[in-house]
Amino acid sequence: MTEKTIYELSQPGRKGFTFPASDVPSSPLPKGFEREAVNLPELSELDVIRHFTNLSHLNHSVDGGFYPLGSCTMKYNPKINEVASRLPGFSQTHPLQPITSVQGNLYLMYQLQEWIQEISGFHKVSLTPAAGAHGELVGALIIKKYHEDNNETQRVKILIPDSAHGTNPATSSMSGFVVVPLPSDERGNVDLDALKSNCDETLAGLMLTNPNTLGLFDENVVEVIEMVHTAGGLVYGDGANLNALLGILRPGDVGFDIMHFNLHKTFSTPHGGGGPGSGPVGVSESLAEYLPGPIVTILDEGDEENPPFYGLYMPEKSIGRMKAFFGHFGVLVKAFTYIAMHGPDGLRDIGVKAVLNANYLMEKVKKDYFLPYDRICMHEFVVEGTWKDVPSVHALDISKRLIDYGFHPPTNYFPLIVHEALMVEPTETESKQTLDAFAAAMKAIAQEARENPELLTKAPHTAPIRRTDEVKAARDLVLCCWTPEIL
Repeated sequence: MTEKTIYELSQPGRKGFTFPASDVPSSPLPKGFEREAVNLPELSELDVIRHFTNLSHLNHSVDGGFYPLGSCTMKYNPKINEVASRLPGFSQTHPLQPITSVQGNLYLMYQLQEWIQEISGFHKVSLTPAAGAHGELVGALIIKKYHEDNNETQRVKILIPDSAHGTNPATSSMSGFVVVPLPSDERGNVDLDALKSNCDETLAGLMLTNPNTLGLFDENVVEVIEMVHTAGGLVYGDGANLNALLGILRPGDVGFDIMHFNLHKTFSTPHGGGGPGSGPVGVSESLAEYLPGPIVTILDEGDEENPPFYGLYMPEKSIGRMKAFFGHFGVLVKAFTYIAMHGPDGLRDIGVKAVLNANYLMEKVKKDYFLPYDRICMHEFVVEGTWKDVPSVHALDISKRLIDYGFHPPTNYFPLIVHEALMVEPTETESKQTLDAFAAAMKAIAQEARENPELLTKAPHTAPIRRTDEVKAARDLVLCCWTPEIL
């Protein structure tokens, strides 16, 4: 049974809201917009509340259940961060206010810059990029401008491992670079021979996701960075998987030149649903003047009686503005609160438990699913969602069957270098009991695949919407089931 539309629930004469008496002269609405001319449903307040509450229960959420989407860090985020972002001093200020009236906002941004620099090991950070891919674009543009300033316009090539995030080649291409893929070796690292063959005078840089989308830390990362630097290139680090490194390794110390950080994945803002996100970018000292601005700085250090006075500046060689005003401020508030609440020891605990949970679940699952890279993982792992003795069952079928067990499916068919990939990220916030229950469901599905594969190929059986043509749904969008007659 599917949920009725709000128009099917409509009953003549029902009202959900009564307007107070008007205290201004009335004026007729434009023709076609009168109440009688617009086909709106008639419902009581209770009808509306129940309808939308029931609809919300059909959506899976982190508050309602385990959400093991690999490479997405769909973790529980403390509600205190949401409360902080709604404080009037943050939610009711505007970036066009006089700078003297938003010193608290600027202090928060400045402190967040300092904290991210300390956590990551980079010299300077810009908070303006709106999301991870936006941060990648910033990094690619910085690489481009850096080489242009050094009169090395022949450097047109960006190397991207086949285990990278899918946005890496897109942002590089958008910046005018030639994208060259690099294969992985048998242990899931960047193939050093392939890298060496591309380290020439046309090399602009390397985009390295580390840990990569296989959930593996590149064992040769120092050598990889040195090879690129020796050839005159720069190394961009995709920081979307930073959860695994918090308090354990600072990417700037390893030699990365640039990196973006997904605040909406690592530092608290609920991920998914279309945003907003935030993708600050950190750089080494030699690239600090290329960052997009404005960046918060201290204009006056103050003294014992007066606090520091904060302002904004644009770096001398900046690639320019990448976002209106100063970034997604509400997301910055949540990240500030998250870091302040955890402190250094708490952040390290996040990294340790993200890795521990992933390895625990991987060990439990690999008994029933083929693990192509059988070594210690970081925050996530990838298994094959098929078996040679059950060729009719695919990763999609396993994911659909997981819905019947009450779990959101993991990421399907990514990374592309793993056949029938299922990418699982348990995150640091899930309990052992939840991980055990998920592993038990995966084990039961593996047994069902051999005993009754149709249970999987026809799944889900309990969801309000069953198996759909997802390709058609993506290509033939129906965003509204009802159109007003006036349109």
